[in-house]
Amino acid sequence: MLLAVGSGGIRSESQLGLAYAVLLAGPGVAAIFLTGLLGGRAGLREFGSRLLKWRVGPRWYAVALLTAPLLATATLLALSLISPDFLPRILTTPDKAFLVRFSVVAGLMVGIFEELGWTGFAVPRMRRRYGVLGTGLVVGLLIAAWNFLVVYWVSSATSTAGELPPALFVIVILITWLPAFRVLMVWVYDRTESVLLAMLMHTSLVAFWTSLTPLTIVGMPLVSYYLVFTAALWTVVAAVALANNGHLSRRPPHRGQTI
Repeated sequence: MLLAVGSGGIRSESQLGLAYAVLLAGPGVAAIFLTGLLGGRAGLREFGSRLLKWRVGPRWYAVALLTAPLLATATLLALSLISPDFLPRILTTPDKAFLVRFSVVAGLMVGIFEELGWTGFAVPRMRRRYGVLGTGLVVGLLIAAWNFLVVYWVSSATSTAGELPPALFVIVILITWLPAFRVLMVWVYDRTESVLLAMLMHTSLVAFWTSLTPLTIVGMPLVSYYLVFTAALWTVVAAVALANNGHLSRRPPHRGQTI
């Protein structure tokens, strides 16, 4: 990113395009390189088998594709009872067809390229030492830092912070919904070992987040949306744990392993 953009931030459209290309490709390129370096051809074949694994059962496809849109829609509709500014973007935009196309393309690009790295490489290796919760929190914070802090730095994007201090806004976006959603993603991967399903789950998140989140909410209203959405995600995590005798992992954690 330093080579692509430089320390002075983005000053042209070409730099912006290059920055987002690095954001998308970085995790996947690193994962493929490290998999080959550490595992050789056998590691790359195993990587490919997880990437193409699709026979996981219909319920897991439902969880992957519906979790984000259902929770985001419920959150926005509930908040819209307080203010119409929270009405889902797809309901208020004049060009719904363009928004749908843009959201799907953005979702596919982010979901496919980023999950090559996060679920293809980082998650399975962290699961050897940590449980679903620990893995999800650590990887979720890394993803939040990669996606938000880098964009914040390269573009000086302070407009969404509104009247909030930028440092406080950055902290909020780091610790709210992305780590919580990643815990659910790690849980799904723990049950299926399918990178393809993780790509679909990430694609669903980005596509519906883009098409539902209103552009008019900034500052404290946007933070409120983050917090309520995060609470909904943690409620689902808690329900999953309770249904599994207090554990998120397929097997109880080994001694010394974080759940």
